[in-house]
Amino acid sequence: MKKIPSVDLKDFLSGDSKRKSLFVKSIGSAFQEIGFCAVRGHFLDDDLIKRLYNQIKLFFDLPDNIKRKYEHPEFSGQRGYVSFGKESAKGSKHGDLKEYWHFGQYIEEKDKDKYNYFPNIYVDELPEFNKVGKELYSTLEKTAKYILRALALYLNIEENYFDNYIKNGNSILRPIHYPPILDDPKEAVRAAAHGDINLITLLMGAHGKGLQVQHSNGEWIDAMAGKDELMINIGDMLSRHTNNVLKSTVHRVVNPNKELLKKSRYSIPFFMHPVSEMRLDVLESCICEDHPKAFEDITAGEFLNERLVELGLLKK
Repeated sequence: MKKIPSVDLKDFLSGDSKRKSLFVKSIGSAFQEIGFCAVRGHFLDDDLIKRLYNQIKLFFDLPDNIKRKYEHPEFSGQRGYVSFGKESAKGSKHGDLKEYWHFGQYIEEKDKDKYNYFPNIYVDELPEFNKVGKELYSTLEKTAKYILRALALYLNIEENYFDNYIKNGNSILRPIHYPPILDDPKEAVRAAAHGDINLITLLMGAHGKGLQVQHSNGEWIDAMAGKDELMINIGDMLSRHTNNVLKSTVHRVVNPNKELLKKSRYSIPFFMHPVSEMRLDVLESCICEDHPKAFEDITAGEFLNERLVELGLLKK
């Protein structure tokens, strides 16, 4: 496979059983073979996308001393601002050439005691920033719900299997800014090779070169979405839960040529996480004689904490 497959979510939502079945087969096969798929027909509209990019550009253009007001290390990098070079991929000696913001789950007041989530951070200087972030968060969460319903059918489990696990899940929306780099970055890259922690990731801003996916043969493939597409990939939680039937593929964001490196780049991944108590024990439907159970039992919360420690964002 030299190219990332592309599907239309409207086929799944059409009410036509043949279109729905073909969508399930197509997206499931893509995630089983390479772990990535481009998806159009989602719930985002051009106005929301335009408003979002406007707000995140305004935020990242703020002076560093203003942005750092919103950096909260005590939240383990899970909310608010994370400054340039703070994050590195597992095993990497160099900080990634990026800064970013984290929006987290929005819990209704009556349910807040049920969840041990960090609070969202509000930017005083930009009253629209959090409003548009919340709107985008709920729109991508809705899109992710239907992608997971399709994958449940592909895995021969009940279609709504994931619904209760992702409701009020510990998902993260991360607007990323790759600032202009004027000096030689040496060995540092925009995002070193890594796998995602979560169930699935929905990525806005994969329209230009930079994102690459590693094929099982070791070859790196450019992952470029069309202008109206989201790039979606499997995370380690879902790969583990499915006994590697669905692949969590290593990917990276490489540096462009020197001229493009001098320009800002933005991307916006939505990391779909379940509630912490979801068990990631391998599904029985994914175990057979040729593929015995490959992972120990664990909850999503335990797995997330292990990975945050490995990334240096959480102390033991």
